[in-house]
Amino acid sequence: MKKIGFIGLGIMGRPMAGHLLDAGHELVTVKRDKPLVSELADMGMRELDSPAAVAEASEVIITMVPDTSDVEQVLFGEQGVIEGLQPGTLVIDMSSIAPLVTQQFSKRIHEAGGVYVDAPVSGGEGGAINAALTIMVGATEEGFARAKPLLEIMGKTITHIGGHGDGQTCKVANQIVVALTIEAVSEGLLFASRAGADVAKVRESLLGGLAQSKILDVHGERMIQRTFDPGFKIRLHQKDLNLALEGARSLNLALPGTANVQQLFQACAAHDGGDWDHAGLVRALETLSNYEIAKQ
Repeated sequence: MKKIGFIGLGIMGRPMAGHLLDAGHELVTVKRDKPLVSELADMGMRELDSPAAVAEASEVIITMVPDTSDVEQVLFGEQGVIEGLQPGTLVIDMSSIAPLVTQQFSKRIHEAGGVYVDAPVSGGEGGAINAALTIMVGATEEGFARAKPLLEIMGKTITHIGGHGDGQTCKVANQIVVALTIEAVSEGLLFASRAGADVAKVRESLLGGLAQSKILDVHGERMIQRTFDPGFKIRLHQKDLNLALEGARSLNLALPGTANVQQLFQACAAHDGGDWDHAGLVRALETLSNYEIAKQ
């Protein structure tokens, strides 16, 4: 049994923490304005006053927060983790943040006596609930070996990509591919529906051919059924594509498809869709075409 501090109990973090509790680990978190989710409290999770207090009580710290600045605040802000960090503490950041800044964070944690691992995830809310996440790890061999047994409780595919920051680099690449695939599925289903075909049967057929993908399966169904409650919010995918485009500028790369999808996400956000599931990107294309996919 490990004493784990888990900071970030949102759509993804809540079920991830639940799996660790189910596995017999002792969890603490930071007290927030709203009460701790009852199922986690009932399973024994406790709240402490600050990230520093969480660090003092923990052998392992896991962060699962929205953005680079949030990780920085939790780790290094006032009463941050670093103020209560115990020698040898394993710090696993499972957020999706900037790769180069991750390298800086790892250096600061190492200098403070801790061991840092970046381990962003893919798989959405369903993957978190079913402990089937794909986890992309940047760490030393020692850090990966220590983190892996815990990551295996929350995920299905755990890959040690390389050194610090490489997990985050892999996640950025993942978000590029996911975004462009959502856009492609949106265009294909929109075309089929507008041409008068049964779009549900088109999707079913495509799933049996070269066009098949998890995006077509899960998000294609969302587009047809018009169910855009998140999963994964458009505004968070926008954040990830910002990381991709900023990184591309620094690497002197052209990513035109990524830039185009970011504009479509922005069109959704301009229509108060920042909290839609990212499958809601189809609504931007529907607005441009003045046509909505027919619900089956």
